[in-house]
Amino acid sequence: MGIAISAKLAITLFMDRDQEKVDSFARRAFIVGGLQGLGLSVLGLRLSWLQLVEGDRYTTLAENNRINVRIIPPSRGQIVDRYGVPLATNLQNFQVLITQEQTEDTEKTLRELQSVITIDEADIEKALKLIKKTPSYVPVEVRDNLAWEDVSKIELNLPHLPGVTVQAGELRSYPYKEATAHIVGYVGRVSDADKMNDKLLSLPGFQVGKSAVEKKFDLDLRGRAGRAEMEVNVHGRPVRQLGIDPAKAGARVVLSIDAEFQRFVQQRLATERSASAVVMDVETGEIYACVSHPAFDPNAFSGGISTMDWNQLRDDPTYPLNNKAISGVYPPGSTFKIVTALAGLETGEINRGWTVNCPGHYDLGSSRFHCWKSGGHGMVNVVDALAHSCDTFFYKLANQMGIDPIAEMAKKLGVGQLFDFDLPEEKSGLMPDRKWKNEVKGEPWHPGESLNSAIGQGAVLATPLQLATMLSRVVNGGKNIKPWLAGYANEKPLSVTTEQAEDLGISKRNIDIVRRGLEAVLEQGGTAYGSRISEPGMTMGGKTGTSQVKRITMAERAKGVRRQEDLPWHLRHHALFVGYAPTENPKYACCVVVDHGIGGSAAAAPIAKDIMLEVQKRDPKSKILAKNIEGTS
Repeated sequence: MGIAISAKLAITLFMDRDQEKVDSFARRAFIVGGLQGLGLSVLGLRLSWLQLVEGDRYTTLAENNRINVRIIPPSRGQIVDRYGVPLATNLQNFQVLITQEQTEDTEKTLRELQSVITIDEADIEKALKLIKKTPSYVPVEVRDNLAWEDVSKIELNLPHLPGVTVQAGELRSYPYKEATAHIVGYVGRVSDADKMNDKLLSLPGFQVGKSAVEKKFDLDLRGRAGRAEMEVNVHGRPVRQLGIDPAKAGARVVLSIDAEFQRFVQQRLATERSASAVVMDVETGEIYACVSHPAFDPNAFSGGISTMDWNQLRDDPTYPLNNKAISGVYPPGSTFKIVTALAGLETGEINRGWTVNCPGHYDLGSSRFHCWKSGGHGMVNVVDALAHSCDTFFYKLANQMGIDPIAEMAKKLGVGQLFDFDLPEEKSGLMPDRKWKNEVKGEPWHPGESLNSAIGQGAVLATPLQLATMLSRVVNGGKNIKPWLAGYANEKPLSVTTEQAEDLGISKRNIDIVRRGLEAVLEQGGTAYGSRISEPGMTMGGKTGTSQVKRITMAERAKGVRRQEDLPWHLRHHALFVGYAPTENPKYACCVVVDHGIGGSAAAAPIAKDIMLEVQKRDPKSKILAKNIEGTS
């Protein structure tokens, strides 16, 4: 019986344990099932949220995956002359591009493209380098300026050229080539630093202004980019256009120059190895011609200039890349005597009757300052001194009044001053005085320096633009006109001013005395008599100048070097002439500089005569500046 009880207890305990196991399993199953149910509920709720609430958003995202937004480059604005004649325009240019993310092997694709059209190894290497620096979704230019035959070949082989596209762009063109190169400038590829500021600049082949007007007014000329939405297939190829926001072309910039007259001046200067000239309106400051010779063909930069051609331009001793008319700084020589004479008259140091006896030199202490005419000019007054360019007269005048009145008058007339001109390459030159020497060199001013400065030598430096402005301010009666080149961007005025130029406060009587001296320069006995204009109503006044580069030493004389012509070209004196016409009622002023031309009367004055005669015949002052956008005035 005891055994039966024990067995019964054992069975009971066993059953209790099984029940506990069943209950434990049931609890665990319930918990797991609950968690699974909770997870499914959350997943269901999330799916409902995505489908019902955010369905539209994700539909849009899916659409965007097959919509390609492309930036449309704007057409660069034209640059035209005062009559609307194009100086910078655009030609159609086809480019072949490659997009890295649309091809598995970029180099392989480029080699396949090379078998379709002619592509230099240098272009392949350049494209591969650009691809490494460019985001994979941005197209990279492989070659531009494609012929229509090349475009056709590429289009025919596109199925075998993944990632390759052909784009119709524009190539900047300059019809007047060298004649307007330094005024209009040129365009070039965008630097890496600039690309970060504007997505438009990242477009393959996009170009910006690099010099002159192209650079100064780049933002006006550049225009505004457009956008095109294109539906593309899985391979990224366009299927259809969905929408477009057209690009806005750049502004049409109107310049004050007369293009044909500009070309005439350039051809006239081409008779010299190196020269420059500025022709301007004495009343408004309009520039009718601004020429530096030799020049360059800006079209060479549009397609990317070769290293060899660039080095040749850079290393040329005549500096064809520099606009010498606004950035060439020269001692003004005797043309500066206009300033010294006017300063002497204004301070009361001299009057028309004040005379000096010129024996061919002037002694200051133990130093002797020579006149250009070794035998001297005899007794001269201010009119005679200007007509014959007597150095001795101006030596004595400068010694009496010192440098400060001369420097003050020079700055008033524009020498050594920046005009905030429309070409960024403008330089200021230098008009020294006591303060300048003390601050820059830490030395006192010496009387002998005043004598050298009075005849436009020593530390005095001026640009042809400044000398033309100097003369304009004198012959217009002392009006503070400023030179300008850019008139309008579309209808928006740029440099044009309708305000009356302020009076510089110079005595009209003193101006008339100086003008009489400038007229005498072109009369019998004057230094430029051989370049006089004899046509009635077109007579010219002016001033010759010779800017010393190197004095012939005694040692050189002993070796047979007697004349400037015996020196190497780059050591010869510069030749200058400033002139205005007509003398009765001045309209036009000019400055001509012939680099190392030796003498102003022999080299620069004859060129100025031809230029001033031509500008009076063309008479651009009588023509209204073209403002309208579509046509010409």
